[in-house]
Amino acid sequence: MTTDFDIRFAIDPVSAATMNTEELREHFLIDDLFAPGAVNWTYTHYDRMAVGGAVPAGGALVLEAIKPTGTANFLDRRELIAANIGEAGTISIDGQDYAVGSRDMLYVGMGAKDVRFSGKGAKFYLLSAPAHASHPTKLIRQGDAKRLEMGSQETANERTIFQFVNADSVKTCQLVVGLTSFAPGSVWNTMPAHVHDRRMEAYLYFDLKPDAFVVHLMGEPDETRHIIMRNEEAVISPPWSIHAGAGTGSYTFIWAMAGDNIDYTDAEKVGMDELL
Repeated sequence: MTTDFDIRFAIDPVSAATMNTEELREHFLIDDLFAPGAVNWTYTHYDRMAVGGAVPAGGALVLEAIKPTGTANFLDRRELIAANIGEAGTISIDGQDYAVGSRDMLYVGMGAKDVRFSGKGAKFYLLSAPAHASHPTKLIRQGDAKRLEMGSQETANERTIFQFVNADSVKTCQLVVGLTSFAPGSVWNTMPAHVHDRRMEAYLYFDLKPDAFVVHLMGEPDETRHIIMRNEEAVISPPWSIHAGAGTGSYTFIWAMAGDNIDYTDAEKVGMDELL
């Protein structure tokens, strides 16, 4: 197996406003998450969130420490959520196996030493943030997540939101993670837009057909930019940025947040007439 990582430094809104397409993609797009037989990480300086992918491809993969964490084991001072967007797989935590089905997530608390991913068709999307306490490992199945029906056909944003981390499911230090899927014919996510200055966010777009894409909107409300997103690509959303998008067809995305506040309603709404 191989473990690789890159580092993304925090970009301020003034600098982002001057960037061309290539520069925006270099700083915010993560397009190399999933490689067979490898664990790949992007370590960000936005709330120290790390975004990764693990594809066992038939052999077990070990969660190894990477230099930016500065610890002997990856989870010595961190927590982790692994979301399976592939076929059913298994995650072993210090010798205990958890069967993680497609669209299920596993929360792993700070202090776990031996973490292994396996499953021939499994594909694990990894999210990690610094932790201040050790909470119990817990499997969260999609059927157990808090389900919200939002939007409408008329506004092309009829969607189902699954809040995997909520007051009734699992206790975390920082991580808040969920999944959104769209009804046929609906394409808009998170519009009207908002920002939340106390926490960053990362999006993973998937379930896109080979010739489809999502136009991900970012930037300050009066200085918006866009990034074209293909299947199984992720994007970093700074706390000062809106995060919305529209696809060429229906799709699914996983959203994850880390920062000072884990209240879902802690957001500053942006009026439709404020976007430029």
